[in-house]
Amino acid sequence: MLERPRNLYLLKGSHMSVLQWFFEATISFGSKSIAVREIVGGVLGLTSAVLGMRRLVVAWPVGIVADSLLFTVFLGAVFSFGDETQHANFYGQAGRNLLLIIVSIYGWLRWSQHKRSGNAGSPAVTPRWTTRREKMYLAPAIVAFYLLSYQLFSALGESGTWLLVDTWIFTGTALATFGMSRGYVEFWLVWVAVDAVGVPFALSNGYYPTGILYAIYLPFVIWGFISWIRISNVEKEPVAV
Repeated sequence: MLERPRNLYLLKGSHMSVLQWFFEATISFGSKSIAVREIVGGVLGLTSAVLGMRRLVVAWPVGIVADSLLFTVFLGAVFSFGDETQHANFYGQAGRNLLLIIVSIYGWLRWSQHKRSGNAGSPAVTPRWTTRREKMYLAPAIVAFYLLSYQLFSALGESGTWLLVDTWIFTGTALATFGMSRGYVEFWLVWVAVDAVGVPFALSNGYYPTGILYAIYLPFVIWGFISWIRISNVEKEPVAV
């Protein structure tokens, strides 16, 4: 029987050591330690938001990578190479990132399709306000989504004020991302409401890069909202006769 070259095992071990370093590497911030992958995920998340405001399709894959990294951060006890008791799991935040990945795939496909169907150089989406009919089915869907999410996180062991906060962040993020994929101008306002509770939640639990990212989002979101209002007044979807 032929033996495998020893360097193959060394190469495999090298890859594992790099992966382990990336998942365990931290930066000290006072009495807290910040995961390197949380910083990378936060920077990519902000980059995705900037690209999204510019209506570039690449915003979606960049956002998917960012959310994948943050998903592992908020399931620290699951994605740990060391003592898992030293890490905490936040199911609402982890579920938020998983949901973002799923909705971002939908947004990626929708913007790509819109881009292909338009003229060369045309943007991937045309901003517009939601119609009255859309509001009629979105409102009850949001309430139902929130209540179901609340029951799910409660069953997973969350309780108290953070259960309410976590559920809203999860629901608001889902709504805002879906709104972005559809080109709804109002989705920027939903992000404002998410940031309002997301910043204290992240900072109080030691997730400083995520909290700072939420804080940076706020003025950016207001800027994006104003920008999309102006665009929606200039660019109009063709009206079917």
